[in-house]
Amino acid sequence: MPLSKRLFDIVLTLLIGGLLIPVAILIAIAILLVDGRPVFHVSERMKGPDQSFSLWKFRTMRPEVSDSGVSGGDKQDRVTRLGRFLRRSRLDELPQLWNVLRGDMGLVGPRPPLRTYVERFPALYAEVLQSRPGITGLATLLYHKHEERLLSRCRSASETDATYARRCVPRKARIDLIYRDNRSFCFDLMILLRTFGRLAKRG
Repeated sequence: MPLSKRLFDIVLTLLIGGLLIPVAILIAIAILLVDGRPVFHVSERMKGPDQSFSLWKFRTMRPEVSDSGVSGGDKQDRVTRLGRFLRRSRLDELPQLWNVLRGDMGLVGPRPPLRTYVERFPALYAEVLQSRPGITGLATLLYHKHEERLLSRCRSASETDATYARRCVPRKARIDLIYRDNRSFCFDLMILLRTFGRLAKRG
C-alpha cells in the first residue's frame, strides 16, 4: 500500500472514529441490553493469499457454534431485530475502523474474503488481493445489492455456498480488478463519497 494512501486512511479513520465514538458506544450498550453478549462478532478474513486477520463487527445474529460461510437466506432467522437495522445502515461495520488503524484493511478496496474461497480460487484471489482489502469498494457499490438478493433466496448453507462461489466470487473479482487497475486517490475519494451518500439515503 502506498504511504500516501496509508496516511490518508489513518487520518480519515481518526476523524470518522472521533465523530462516531458516541454512536459506537450506544450501539454496544444496545446490543448488550437487548441481545446480550457477545457484543462483537470476530471472524477470520484474508488480506493476502497467505495472510489472515481478525475482522471485527458488531454482532447482528444469534451466536451458533457451528456457524461458517457467508450469510444467506439460511441464516435470516438468526438475525436479530437490532441486527437488521445495523446491517441495513452498515453500522455493524463500525468496529472495522480498528482494523484500518491496525493496517489489516484500508477504507477502500475489495471486501476481505473468507479463507475457504481464497483456498478454492487461489489464482483469482492472488490477483484481487494485490489491493489491500477495504471497508467499502467498487464491488460493494456496484454488486452488493445484487449479491444480497441472490443469497437471500438460498435455503441451506450448501446452497448459499454454491451460489456465492458460482455467481458472486467471479463477478465481484472482475470489478475488484477494475479497481486495482484504476486505483488512485481521486478514485478512492469518489468511492467513499458515493458510499457516504448511499448510507445517508438509507438513513
